Amino acid sequence: MNPMRQAFHELSLATRGRGLVEFTREIKKWIAENKFRDGLCTLHLRHTSASLLIQENADPAVRRDLDAFFARLVGDGDPLFIHTAEGDDDMPAHIRTALTTVNLSIPVHGGELALGMWQGIYLWEHRTQPHSRRVALHFIGA
Repeated sequence: MNPMRQAFHELSLATRGRGLVEFTREIKKWIAENKFRDGLCTLHLRHTSASLLIQENADPAVRRDLDAFFARLVGDGDPLFIHTAEGDDDMPAHIRTALTTVNLSIPVHGGELALGMWQGIYLWEHRTQPHSRRVALHFIGA
């Protein structure tokens, strides 16, 4: 029987402005380097104007369509918003985050993330300017 253990790590991800940045490879590397076998990997994005999601990683049109849908749903510069301290995209970015999530939990089995064939892990930047985003990783298991 393998003893339970846990580990913490933090990734820093650069964005180029609004859009999705896949970072599945970085998480797989951390799992492999630490020889994690079975457990749960939790990710937490330490920001309020970006989000995390698991989404298709085969067809880039999916990512483009997600951006287009959210642009229609929560447009920049809407006169409804009074929180514009950092620009017209400020409050829309917060709303986009509220509609998605900043936490993901992914099972690890046999040393592999339990993702589907076409699933990738993404940081979704909701601001129009580039940012550096921090993702806290936590593993618990064997």
